[in-house]
Amino acid sequence: MSANSQNYSKEQLAGLALGAIGVVFGDIGTSPLYAFKECFHDGLSIDKNHVLGVLSLIFWSLTLVVTTKYAVFIMRADNKGEGGIMALMVLALHGSRDNPGRMRFIITIGLLGASLFYGDSIITPAISVLSAVEGLQIVAPQLEHYVLPITIAVLSVLFIMQAKGTGHVGKIFAPVMCVWFGVLALMGVVNIINEPGVLQAINPYYAMHVLWELGWHGFLIMGAVVLAITGAEALYADMGHFGLKPIRYAWFGFVFPALLLNYFGQGALLINHPEAIQNPFYLLAPTWALYPLLILSTLATVIASQAVISGAFSVTRQAIQLGYCPRMNIFHTSGDEMGQVYLPAVNWLLMVSVFILVLSFKSSSALASAYGIAVTGTMIVDTVLAFIVIQALWKWNTVTSVTFLSTFLVIDVLFFSSNSLKIPTGGWLPLVVGTVLFLIMTTWIKGRELLTESQNEKHVLFEDLEAEIQKNPPATVPGTAIYLTRSLHGVPPVFLHNFEHNHVLHEQVVVLTIVTKDEPYVDEAHRIKIRAYGANGNFYRVKFYFGFKQPQDVRWALELCEQHGLHVNQKKVSFFLGREFISFRRRSPMPAWRRPIFRFLFHNSSSAIEFFKIPVDWVIELGIRFEL
Repeated sequence: MSANSQNYSKEQLAGLALGAIGVVFGDIGTSPLYAFKECFHDGLSIDKNHVLGVLSLIFWSLTLVVTTKYAVFIMRADNKGEGGIMALMVLALHGSRDNPGRMRFIITIGLLGASLFYGDSIITPAISVLSAVEGLQIVAPQLEHYVLPITIAVLSVLFIMQAKGTGHVGKIFAPVMCVWFGVLALMGVVNIINEPGVLQAINPYYAMHVLWELGWHGFLIMGAVVLAITGAEALYADMGHFGLKPIRYAWFGFVFPALLLNYFGQGALLINHPEAIQNPFYLLAPTWALYPLLILSTLATVIASQAVISGAFSVTRQAIQLGYCPRMNIFHTSGDEMGQVYLPAVNWLLMVSVFILVLSFKSSSALASAYGIAVTGTMIVDTVLAFIVIQALWKWNTVTSVTFLSTFLVIDVLFFSSNSLKIPTGGWLPLVVGTVLFLIMTTWIKGRELLTESQNEKHVLFEDLEAEIQKNPPATVPGTAIYLTRSLHGVPPVFLHNFEHNHVLHEQVVVLTIVTKDEPYVDEAHRIKIRAYGANGNFYRVKFYFGFKQPQDVRWALELCEQHGLHVNQKKVSFFLGREFISFRRRSPMPAWRRPIFRFLFHNSSSAIEFFKIPVDWVIELGIRFEL
């Protein structure tokens, strides 16, 4: 049964919920390692009222943002069972087809949110693993100087393992994370028993009181409180793998209570032992349990990092197939799971970036100053796109939809504003990463549009070509020629280029276009369209439709042609591809500063041969120049 189906047996629901615990909640589940401690990092006095106030802020942030906004509302907005910012953007576009201005706005903020996601993808592995290994400072202070080397070693193994795929490692994710959340809850309960009054923090009065009392300092604390909800978007992003109900069951039934118990346990510890602020997470545990806890914490943070890295691979693949990003080599690491992919370029860029972060910031507290602004920026984008979906597709009345927007946008903007104060001390980093990636994606989109316009200027209809051929019949050669083109209409330039120079036609000509739909999956009934041209029926226009989460394999597509009556002898087939070269007119619509960026991206994007899995010995490449 598909993970997207809503009809589960008890066994299936339990299995999917268990899998979700192992993958979905790694980021938010490792936040107790550093989030509560960072709220007191700027010198907030550690007394009962302030501890209860911070706990109340964390409790209501988890309740309003993660539970209400994501688990209850936004997760209802699925694109054929798929979630994530790309799916949400596509849904918003579906409801805005008749409004070009709104569509441009949706694409712009959607790409901005996706760009900020990469900033988060760099920081999460660094801060998570570093915060776990910092337990050495408590367990064995004499080994403190080994924290950075061990962190780099753990992260190196993690990134090197990506090429092997996550399938085998993934089997241990769920048991490890179940133990992790169980230990979080147990440590919390033991300390809450010693100070049950800490449960008063559920009362929102304490949150409001600490913000009112501290004023500007309270506003600053919100920048640390947000660390407790990083990873919230993973509930939505991973919905396609596990389904809505299993993720909700796992969150409400196990993960949410375990997190609350641990945070309240840390609060109870600080009320009785303010000196424990050095590392309240590790000091929750008895001395004999510190080494096992250190090992468990490191495993949990590796799993959290793995989930973020896999998410970066998935978002990149979706962006490539939607045309928002240059082609890159994509390897499917599992024959069973379509979503398990490996992108070498993304993996090594992430690894180098994470290493630079760890060696530059050197501690989780320093990294916390860079963490949060990318997350809160993405949350604002999610809220705005969800509002558009609510209005355009769900047809909620204005009062209800505006109430949704204003409530959650106020919370998101409050978090974002507080985190914006971190910009000088490290928050600039994810913003720079996000800005660079946003410029790259928008430059690529603009360049692709200009390239399509240039091709359309030389547009020749099949009917016109057929008339020309009938006047001057060329020589024919046996076999099938397949011309791969991105254009949906007319004769492709590579065909005209070949015909003008060689003056021959193959006995069967297929013009093939791969179309990526703005939906995650396309079923086989709507996967292919074949249209025959010519008096002898030897010209074919074939369009293959793929969802943005489906692998695009031309060999499999040719097998589908056979099922629809178009026979292609794969022993006598030649693929003609255009090796495109671009130059820019002096008055090109492409801004001058974008031109070298697009030229670099265009000439370094992955070959169509590799991307579409075309056997190399089938391919003939012809050079074609376009002036944009």
